[in-house]
Amino acid sequence: MFTKPACPIIAIEEHYWDPELTKHYTGVEASRGGDTDKRLFDLGELRLKEMDEVGIDVQVLSHGAPATQKLPADSAVEITRGVNDRLAKVCAANPTRFAAFAALPTANPEAAADELERAVTMLGFKGAMIHGMANGEFLDLKKFWPIYARAEKLDVPIYFHPSLPNAQVTEIYYQDYAKDFPLVVRPGWGYTVETATQAIRLVLSGVFEKHPKLKIMLGHFGETLPFLSWRIDASLKRPGQKPMSFRDIFSNNFYVTTSGFFSNPALLCCVMEMGVDHILFAVDWPFVMNPPAVNWMKDVPLSDGDKAKILSGNAQRLLKM
Repeated sequence: MFTKPACPIIAIEEHYWDPELTKHYTGVEASRGGDTDKRLFDLGELRLKEMDEVGIDVQVLSHGAPATQKLPADSAVEITRGVNDRLAKVCAANPTRFAAFAALPTANPEAAADELERAVTMLGFKGAMIHGMANGEFLDLKKFWPIYARAEKLDVPIYFHPSLPNAQVTEIYYQDYAKDFPLVVRPGWGYTVETATQAIRLVLSGVFEKHPKLKIMLGHFGETLPFLSWRIDASLKRPGQKPMSFRDIFSNNFYVTTSGFFSNPALLCCVMEMGVDHILFAVDWPFVMNPPAVNWMKDVPLSDGDKAKILSGNAQRLLKM
């Protein structure tokens, strides 16, 4: 029988699909099939039932990949506003169970910054999520910095979520094995490489020197970066490098979640590298089911106080919930 912990449980990387937005998807992005699609489109009975079965009090909802990152500039703003308005109505109808991360029309970075502010100040959203590259461009480019400036001003995080790797990367790196192991391109490895690369580039770009209070979130225990932080930092301090401290920036400005990654060694690595205050609970529903995530947290080798921080305390502080 499930025994609920004494603290609330807030899961912060839990996905849905907007029917109007998904009309713009094609190919492998258009459908995951079967029960996954049913859960993605459900914002009521089934979702709440599966939350209740394991004691999840709140889901922070975010659109599934690629969200609005591949929309053309001439329509991205209008479509994205509609997506966020519809999600705000879902949250308003069930405010004790749902909160939200905004989608952003990254094809127009200045408008994306304005939409972030609208979503936070008018719709009550907790930050934003960006999925992979923005129409093939890395997110560290200075054209996107207005988004980060606005996030710093609003004191809300930007969540970097994976999307499919660039088609050329897939062809060169993964195609030999993609037929037999199709998920190697996605969560098996491709997502990790893509999102970790985005995060490293963001640190190298200098955006954190310009915006030192910017907060970035990564799922899946930071896409391997907590494990690699010391080596990256040491390498970038060898002679011939521009002075900077990757490890300090990563530990101070980044937050990681447990989404789809329920491993004690990985958790302890993140605690030791980043501190427990930078780790937040997430499931990655419906691509991952709720029970393994919640059941794992019961017995992780941490104090009850640290478990409570991960399960909800850090989200309450960071997202002002």
